[in-house]
Amino acid sequence: MKNIRAGAPAYFFIIVCVLLNRLCFMNKVVVMQKNHEWAKRLGCNVFKKEYGLKYAYLSGAMYRGIASKELVVAMAKSGVMGFLGVGGVPLSKVGIDIDFIQQQLSNDESFGVNLLNDLDDPAAEMLSIEMYIARGVTNIEAAAFMQVTPALVYFRLCGLRREGNRTVCGHRIIAKVSRPEVAAEYMLPAPKEMVEALLRDNKVTPEQAELAKYIPISDDICVEADSGGHTDQGVASVLLPAVQSLRDELMETHGYASRIRVGLAGGIGTPTAVAAAFMMDADFVVTGSVNQCTVEAATSDAVKDMLQGINVQDTDYAPAGDMFELGAKVQVLKKGVLFPARANKLLTLYRQYSSLEDLPNAVRKQLEEKFFKRSFDTLWVEVRDYYCSTGRKAVVDKAERLPKQKMAMIFKWYFSHSAKLALGGDVESAVDFQVHTGPALGAFNQWVKGTELEDWRNRHVAGIAELLMVEAALLMQRKFHKLDSLAT
Repeated sequence: MKNIRAGAPAYFFIIVCVLLNRLCFMNKVVVMQKNHEWAKRLGCNVFKKEYGLKYAYLSGAMYRGIASKELVVAMAKSGVMGFLGVGGVPLSKVGIDIDFIQQQLSNDESFGVNLLNDLDDPAAEMLSIEMYIARGVTNIEAAAFMQVTPALVYFRLCGLRREGNRTVCGHRIIAKVSRPEVAAEYMLPAPKEMVEALLRDNKVTPEQAELAKYIPISDDICVEADSGGHTDQGVASVLLPAVQSLRDELMETHGYASRIRVGLAGGIGTPTAVAAAFMMDADFVVTGSVNQCTVEAATSDAVKDMLQGINVQDTDYAPAGDMFELGAKVQVLKKGVLFPARANKLLTLYRQYSSLEDLPNAVRKQLEEKFFKRSFDTLWVEVRDYYCSTGRKAVVDKAERLPKQKMAMIFKWYFSHSAKLALGGDVESAVDFQVHTGPALGAFNQWVKGTELEDWRNRHVAGIAELLMVEAALLMQRKFHKLDSLAT
């Protein structure tokens, strides 16, 4: 009895410490729950309801299937939505990936598939859309379009139906745009001539053609500021308000029943960037570069190792391989590679000379030995066989007649080859890796430095989504509290 009494103070001290720790833990849980609730309030509630999302947060598609089927499933199962990357991926493989996603998702989780504008083969867009519709895909991300095409109109219209006095849009297009005039294309009803052509071809019904007059091509516009991959180097704080104003103007002009939502992509890599987007009244945010350096991204470990160590200054601009002749730009990794310098030189040579034969001997030797590692003659056979095997012999025939086009096709081989090297992780050819990424990843790397997320092997797309949204909500709470305290 004496021993118990002698130890009583220590005993009670331990009890108090345990209770205090428990209280602190419970308090942290309550705070975290509140932060999650705040995060759920960010963005447009109608947007979240229509897509069945927990957060107003999407992950964009990435070229050559880097935004993989596994990435899309992981996003969907966590209550947000990702888009399957299909650019440069055979249509048969895209179909297999869609089947996989649908098999993995059984609770009406939302997912989407990318549709990339195909300047060389517009008919390929329609083939993709027909396959999407056949497989029950209801959400697509339209990227790199300068104007609305018949394939986009077909997808939108064949999902229309009337329920009472209400028009239901069963197919949704999230249009990624970086210019106001392109945004306007999506905010207008479908072009009359395209609707009539689809009606004549029995692709849409008379009712759908009539309903098309009263809705925009897209209810959701994603303003894409300077980003990894294709970019017009737009400034978010300038571009977003401009498109929002355009939206308000066209809403009033056309009297749409539902409000067009405008979200933001490009530079979204930290809670501060997410908070800034919502403070500018973005209806949703879309991430890209930060998702490439995760377990679920379908690129090589070698690329992820390189991306994990970049900072905000470690990217550069290069010509876009799919729009090489037009001079369109992509933002790519600069640190540790020569791709941007070599790609820009190819574009300069293309603009300066009319044919391969016009190139100075020293330049020709440098390209064959350093860039391509094979002769132009050998390379042309490879390029020609590829185009013929994909049913585009007419393109080859045209190039045989036009030396300038032949030069473009050979130069564009380097862009395809450099992307394949990166995806395959051929470290011996790392200097030629083409890796689409933007400064947002560098900002994310600095933010998580010293934590377990410094290693990409601990990064998961769903966890990043949750972290960015919750921390953005917490940041905004603190700022609002500070403003309130200053006001009093």
